[in-house]
Amino acid sequence: MSSNSPYILVLDQGTTSSRALVFHMETGQILALAQKEIAQYYPQPGWVEQDADEIWLTQRQVAREALAASRLQARDLRCLGITNQRETVVMWDALTGRPLYPAVVWQCRRSAGLCEELNRDEVWVKEMRARTGLTLDPYFSGTKIAWLMRHLDPSVSPGQQPLRARMEKGEILVGTIDSWLIWNMTEGSRHVTDATNASRTMLFNIQTLAWDDYLLDRLGIPRGTLPEVLRSADDFGESNADFLGCSVPITGVMGDQQAALLGHGCTDPGMIKNTYGTGCFLLANTGRQACFSRYGLLTTVAWRLEEGPCYALEGSVFTVGSVVQWLVQTGLIAVAAESGPLAMSVADTNGVMFVPAFSGLGSPYWDAQTRGMLMGLTSGSGRAHIVRAALEAIAYQNAVLLEAVAADAGFQPRVMLVDGGVAQNDFLMGFQADILNIRVERPPSPEVTAWGAACAAALGSGFLGGVAEGPSLQTPRVFEPAMEEGQRKHLLEKWRNAVACARSWK
Repeated sequence: MSSNSPYILVLDQGTTSSRALVFHMETGQILALAQKEIAQYYPQPGWVEQDADEIWLTQRQVAREALAASRLQARDLRCLGITNQRETVVMWDALTGRPLYPAVVWQCRRSAGLCEELNRDEVWVKEMRARTGLTLDPYFSGTKIAWLMRHLDPSVSPGQQPLRARMEKGEILVGTIDSWLIWNMTEGSRHVTDATNASRTMLFNIQTLAWDDYLLDRLGIPRGTLPEVLRSADDFGESNADFLGCSVPITGVMGDQQAALLGHGCTDPGMIKNTYGTGCFLLANTGRQACFSRYGLLTTVAWRLEEGPCYALEGSVFTVGSVVQWLVQTGLIAVAAESGPLAMSVADTNGVMFVPAFSGLGSPYWDAQTRGMLMGLTSGSGRAHIVRAALEAIAYQNAVLLEAVAADAGFQPRVMLVDGGVAQNDFLMGFQADILNIRVERPPSPEVTAWGAACAAALGSGFLGGVAEGPSLQTPRVFEPAMEEGQRKHLLEKWRNAVACARSWK
């Protein structure tokens, strides 16, 4: 490791791929990028799994590829940062290093029944919300872990102690993807996570910044199985020499959406960003005080640094990139890039509305049972109208989130910073500005999330002295609102009616 080096390697482990990037921290330049897709499995309706070993092996592969492409060696790196898909859970045997079950992905709804059971305990639900800032939903890691414990014990360890006993002793470990990667990179010497990932588990008290025994006891999850929670910029250990050729300090870890907030430079209260990926995640910085939502948003740790935590309000839309994938799968478009031009080929949707609740509805509804609905079809409806309705649905969902942010936080953002693959769709970004009635800014580099993780690692290694010290992203593409207020209100009312119709069809 070079203590004066400006080079930082970032591992960006996402829902659909494992990626690695090498940054020059003085300029913000990306020297190299490597990516490998990972498979998702759907063993039952509403269930989503991934192969935990595939996640680790592909992440190791792309890290080596990116380093080689940068023409650097591991000893040239200052440090390493990690950003990851959140809420996804891996359970593994600490003695063998083998996963006990496929990774249960954040989109997975298998613990919906358990959530229904818990929802009968109104006192516990109220306490959980006050302690975690979250709502009771299968989305979060806690009920996924409880589901695994119910279904793996005792079949997972025949002839051995019960699963819970082994978890209490630390022989069986559980963690989010960052913990799984770090455990493998350090050859099992560190079982750690950071506060941003911990805050998405439904087991972490965002006020005390510690695992909460009251919540753990109700779900039956032993504290000994969980990782140690560190700051977002901290000493997470060193990768073993086999990983890259020599050991490299791991000094920054952040969940992907919080990393994007930092990557956009949203370091002041009132700043807001929205990431358009597999899902859509709108985060508004609320500063040093946790702002608890009355309108279906989540309260989460934006980052925790040496000076203390910063909080954010978050709105989560589950189906965004998967809307475009669905358009491809159904043959309505051949490739994702076709969606924008086709949507612009018609003046409007001709009355078609699309509620893409493929995995239920997230914020502010938190309705796990609703499914997608296409409505308003006539004999004049064509594929361009359906494609446009699908893209517009993404924007409508975010409009509802922004209304909730304004009501909860007491401020009306004037600009929304955007990133993610779906944000590259010019039609969608223009319509988003129209339906929000605020300016939308898209930086030229789509790698905002990885850049945020690089900044966290730079802070942890001492390269940066504060969150506002990194080089800024280049001049953004700006989308200004142009829609008449009457039309905007009319379309939003139609959207609310469409959601109500979809929610009534169960």
